[in-house]
Amino acid sequence: MTKVEAVVIRERIETVIDAVEEETGHVGVTVIEAVGHGRERGVTHEYRGRVFESRFLPKAMLIFVVGDAKVEAVVGAIVAAAHSGNESGDGLVWSTPIENVTHNRTGLRLEEVEVG
Repeated sequence: MTKVEAVVIRERIETVIDAVEEETGHVGVTVIEAVGHGRERGVTHEYRGRVFESRFLPKAMLIFVVGDAKVEAVVGAIVAAAHSGNESGDGLVWSTPIENVTHNRTGLRLEEVEVG
């Protein structure tokens, strides 16, 4: 099993989740609201003639736990769907191998659960 995590701009949450589901059939996701910045170190806004700096931008972290065979497809779907064309960053995506994934409700390992 592999955990795929992605930080995306909030406007892209639904687009990314739909793309992953359409591309791979995977439907489970956890969404966590987050703020942060990358190399751009925030953005500058002008409002009513005054300039404001927003150091931390609103983002969301999406967490998918997928079988190893689906990792590349999930990452590819996320990267394609998260791209916004904005001048500030569109986030990151990374994967981490995980072990012992067990459902709290049933006590069954994730590999043993029938999907349907």
